[in-house]
Amino acid sequence: MYIMLNYKMMFLTGLLLALPLITYGDDSALLLKSRALASEYATQLQAALQESMSTGGPVAAISVCKDLAPAIQSELSRQSGANVRRTSLKFRNPGNAPDEWESDRLETFASSDKREFLQLTASGASRYMKAIPTGPVCLTCHGEEIAPEVEESIRTAYPHDRAVGYGLGDIRGAFSITWPAPASD
Repeated sequence: MYIMLNYKMMFLTGLLLALPLITYGDDSALLLKSRALASEYATQLQAALQESMSTGGPVAAISVCKDLAPAIQSELSRQSGANVRRTSLKFRNPGNAPDEWESDRLETFASSDKREFLQLTASGASRYMKAIPTGPVCLTCHGEEIAPEVEESIRTAYPHDRAVGYGLGDIRGAFSITWPAPASD
């Protein structure tokens, strides 16, 4: 009897210890999927920006962010089933304004070393954000000193622009990914 109780206790203890691992495993897979999606967005956008900068300079690169970035996020959203976008506290396009949850995460990014978040909701949906630090090439259009022709093109494309004044390494914004709750059977 003692041996049987021991096995039951070991089984129950093992089961209880494994539950967080099962949940963590699911979160981990979702985190990996989210990271991969944010990485794919960054890779496609950076490649297009680099090509545009090399062939037409910074003025030509503005159209990449204005026209191509929304197309990339739309295609990634369609392929993944998630809502994929970029946002920032100092956004260039009002359509990229953060919601309350995103604003809170962006403020945390700006004031700490944290660079990503994954939050699961009670409904089964989840939200992920990955910080976008300002790199050297970003300063051309988002820095403190912007060439007059670039500044004029930005004003034309984005009359309500706020996305300037960044320094190297500042958090420029974030990739934001919202996964819907799984469909119930």
